[in-house]
Amino acid sequence: MTGKHIELFLVDGEPGGITTAEIAGWTGHVLTGPRKDIGEILRRPEAQRNGAYLLLGDDEEAVGGVTCYIGRTENFINRFRDHKAKKDFWERVVLITAKDDAFNEGHWGYLEARLVEKATRAQRVGLVNTQTPQGRRLSEAQVSDMEAFLDHLHIILPVLGINALRQVPSRATDRPEKPAEASPIFRLTVPRTGVDASAQVNGDEFTLLAGSTVVPAWAGAGTTESTRRAYASLKARYEKLVADRSIVIEGGQGRVTRDIPFASPSAAGAVASGRSCNGRRQWTWEGGTYGQWEERGLSDVQLASFSTSDADLIPREEA
Repeated sequence: MTGKHIELFLVDGEPGGITTAEIAGWTGHVLTGPRKDIGEILRRPEAQRNGAYLLLGDDEEAVGGVTCYIGRTENFINRFRDHKAKKDFWERVVLITAKDDAFNEGHWGYLEARLVEKATRAQRVGLVNTQTPQGRRLSEAQVSDMEAFLDHLHIILPVLGINALRQVPSRATDRPEKPAEASPIFRLTVPRTGVDASAQVNGDEFTLLAGSTVVPAWAGAGTTESTRRAYASLKARYEKLVADRSIVIEGGQGRVTRDIPFASPSAAGAVASGRSCNGRRQWTWEGGTYGQWEERGLSDVQLASFSTSDADLIPREEA
């Protein structure tokens, strides 16, 4: 897998503030910032272009805890005046444009439809678009250009902390360039409750795999205030997955219907077992525990010895 040169610029010098992002050799440009800075955002030259955009907001009831609206416009200023009045949920905006206005309305209409399609399939956010946009008719060459543009968005948006489009790679088809050492399949079993779950590492995420058998209901309850809050959050995540049928209850067991990404093995293990889980110990593979796999190769690492001898470090007297 080849590296990517991504250039991030903090416009106001503050993490979480207005940020621009570009990839070397890419015609696209991404600008993101908080709603409180929308006035400053709309005064920037990017807002004078046509393009696509995402509105993002935190929502504990939404899939992934994030609500998202995807749109396109030929005039960001007029569109956002409308959104500011009619849409209250969003706290962050993402503007997607092309340098030198390389794309026309048809290109952006195609991209809008593909963004909605990708976000729907990824199931990372609660999408609030009430209508599915129809992709514009483009030539074969134009479609190729827009798909290449979309491939770059798949890279740059997660770098900005935006996972609305991020899909779990297929274990068979979406890994043309496997890393030197792919993650093994990890298992977590709890015979008493019938749990038999499988998972795999994908990038920086730990993915609970479709077909896993998990608990039919959340059982854990914390004994302290902090653990009660943690359990409540995990229980809410479990119940959302049941509500959207990512987990279906059949015959007294839960069955995972799609690959579900988690931030850690402990979170995935907790949802699978219905209680707190030390993921580094309880997920195992044929070579040991997840923790042991995570630390693979450390025993072979040797500190580089100094090439300079101790004697060379002693100042020499002038002759």
